[in-house]
Amino acid sequence: MIKPNEEVFKYYFYFIQERMNIFWNKYEENYPLTQDPTLQSYKFTNVYRAMDRVSQYLIKNVIYSDDNFSDKDVLLRIIVFKIFNKPETWEYLESEVGKISLENFNLTDINNALLKRKDSGPIFNNAYMMTGTHSLYNHLDFKHEKWLQMVKNELIDQSVFDKIIEAKSLSDTFDYLRGCSFIGDFLAYQYAIDMNYSNVINFSEDSFVKAGIGAIRGVKKCFGNASSSKYSNEDIIKFTQDNFEYYQSKFGYDDFIPLFGRSPTLIDLQNCFCETDKILRVKMPDLQMQNKRIKQRYQETPKPLELFFPPKWDINHKIDKPNIPATNKELTLF
Repeated sequence: MIKPNEEVFKYYFYFIQERMNIFWNKYEENYPLTQDPTLQSYKFTNVYRAMDRVSQYLIKNVIYSDDNFSDKDVLLRIIVFKIFNKPETWEYLESEVGKISLENFNLTDINNALLKRKDSGPIFNNAYMMTGTHSLYNHLDFKHEKWLQMVKNELIDQSVFDKIIEAKSLSDTFDYLRGCSFIGDFLAYQYAIDMNYSNVINFSEDSFVKAGIGAIRGVKKCFGNASSSKYSNEDIIKFTQDNFEYYQSKFGYDDFIPLFGRSPTLIDLQNCFCETDKILRVKMPDLQMQNKRIKQRYQETPKPLELFFPPKWDINHKIDKPNIPATNKELTLF
């Protein structure tokens, strides 16, 4: 039977409650956003992956743009954006070579444009460690060249986009992406979720999950030996979802306000284990596991929240009418 260490696991639900309160406080312009000094000082992702600014940019400007792209064009656009995961790089690239599509996916033009851009600063977002190497691409000098050549050789030329369009499940989509050089378990899962935001494929986010390295650390801290026995990390994430309301109530965090009525899915709960690993480095520093400190400091972005979610979620019409109660109260852990 799966059994958490409740003294630790309560921080998982504390993080979810307080981080969501921060979101709603910002949405309603209730300040201060939080009384928690750790959450005030350091950068933590949102409870819902699709709420983070880069995901929001991807959904609004890459997937659901005003242009009439084919299904394969949409998948290509998602992959090219996610390789860099940086809106500034995307906007620069499209200004230099035009709207990214199969028709204008010219590696010489794209690589030359990115070489010029590198002189102005990083072209990759440091959120993902894009470290793949493969002997087929050793003749290329730059990381972005290797990644884009992989896209051409392995996703376009080997018809992987066609296979994804015909995929029968989110797990199938993951498997097709996982078969490519440079794309390991974590990125294959993240890319599959990004593609699932589009109308090209449409699978439940609760049908498949893959734990990333940070989430695995969070699981191990919260579940101890259970996470290394007969239960996989994915089993434990699913257990958390199945018992979400029970533990919310048990730990006193059952006034959670979901995203316009949408409950967190497995990808969100997976991400929250990663963020729990981070917050525990401060809240319970004796639980040392590899990383010992939180690296990124929080810097408030002056841009207002302009939310847009995949239309198939059917929540966009609720954004301007949230009727959210004030949430700028201080939470306690015990």
